[in-house]
Amino acid sequence: MALDDLIEYGRRIAVTRRRLFGLGSTGIGTAALASLFERDGLAASSDRNPKTGGMTGLPHFPAKAKRVIFLHQSGAPSQIDLFDYKPQMKKFNGLELPDSIRNGQRITGMTSGQTSFPVASTIFKFAQHGKSGAWMSELLPHTAKIVDDITIIKSMHTDAINHDPAITFIQTGSQQPGRPSIGAWVSYGLGSENQNLPGFVVLVSQSNTPANDQPLFSRLWSSGFLPSNYQGVKFRSSGDPVLFLSDPPGMAKTTRRHIIDSVQKLNQMRLEAYGDPEIETRISQYEMAYRMQTSVPELMDVSKEPESTFQLYGEDARKPGTYAANCLLARKLAERNVRFIQIYHRGWDQHGNLPRDIALQCKGTDQASAALITDLKQRGLLDDTLVIWGGEFGRTVYSQGKLTETNYGRDHHPRNFTIWMAGAGVKKGFSLGETDDYSYNITADPAHVFDLQATLLHLLGVDHKKLTYKFQGRYFRLTDVHGELIQKVLV
Repeated sequence: MALDDLIEYGRRIAVTRRRLFGLGSTGIGTAALASLFERDGLAASSDRNPKTGGMTGLPHFPAKAKRVIFLHQSGAPSQIDLFDYKPQMKKFNGLELPDSIRNGQRITGMTSGQTSFPVASTIFKFAQHGKSGAWMSELLPHTAKIVDDITIIKSMHTDAINHDPAITFIQTGSQQPGRPSIGAWVSYGLGSENQNLPGFVVLVSQSNTPANDQPLFSRLWSSGFLPSNYQGVKFRSSGDPVLFLSDPPGMAKTTRRHIIDSVQKLNQMRLEAYGDPEIETRISQYEMAYRMQTSVPELMDVSKEPESTFQLYGEDARKPGTYAANCLLARKLAERNVRFIQIYHRGWDQHGNLPRDIALQCKGTDQASAALITDLKQRGLLDDTLVIWGGEFGRTVYSQGKLTETNYGRDHHPRNFTIWMAGAGVKKGFSLGETDDYSYNITADPAHVFDLQATLLHLLGVDHKKLTYKFQGRYFRLTDVHGELIQKVLV
């Protein structure tokens, strides 16, 4: 078919550009279709590893980690009350934060109207733990027991000062919605070694405090402009773990298989007619859903776990949807070689009543976080699993609202915050970074969010500068044009 005839035919039947090129199954039609797919970043199937679904040629170099468990503490835990010990701050308590420390930094609308910014020293006790002698708050007695297995980074910093852009930034590399999440990038690049479960699974747990939670949006685990089969699959805590996974009442397994086969034939016909890779994605997702009907119920069933498991994680691990239950599921997912496991725990946004609420949050998360590390280590999984714990930014040293001897609040603070990492390729019993006497500015070894993302990919054997995707005429990557490895935390 000549190009002019093809275009005229397209005008008459009002088809999309993609279908128009798809109709030209020979000659220039085929070339045009291939050119369009290349421009939109829609890689041909030959570019994918048939075993894992990842890109051929990846990993770029031998990986230290096979999988990631990201324990995101949504709302931003206070580094001052948990990790960044500042004993000298007690003598500053109640005094105005010096202008030389704040240095004109912008603050949120929640405290911009305050006429006073009194320093709020933590009311919680700190002590040194482990052979490393790491300082840890009394709120984290279980994490204190694993300090020799983790790396603590006290010098993280970010660009965003409000929750939505900050959590979007740490999860996608952009403050603007629409980019692929870290898990989607990892799944796109490396695929999955488990054909019966998604390569990217998301678990959400609620706050342990009476305070309102910050919202979480599904775009945080979306695939953005990547093919949709790389997006995170959220497992629910009640009912079907995945919507519509169970067969309708009265439907036999053989009937379900017959229906899927028939639908797949129709989808295959549409794929051949349109050449749209999203149809191919739909075909693979139908098959995955069918396999998940067996794999997911078995995964979610914790009744066969020994009593020692619940002694380790705590009794909350028996309650679906709790942070402890999700940490236990994360271990089970790691055992099944799920590539990226994302847990979001809400409730760390403590603008007021911080002493009460942070204590409740730690009571609900500390044991399970430490238990996950211990459990993975006992099973030999920590050697090839990377675990990350942390929020989207830190909290201010000055009090939001009225400061009393027993109560205070803290506003958002992007200039420094603390995370910890453990597992594959990461030093044990190590602390990186220093802040000033007010835990306000970084004084040594700054580590940006882009640096964390670059380091995460590096431990998976991926060069963050080479994992790119062409979309709308531009090559995108998770770290944009930034990111340096946090070399000092690497083994």
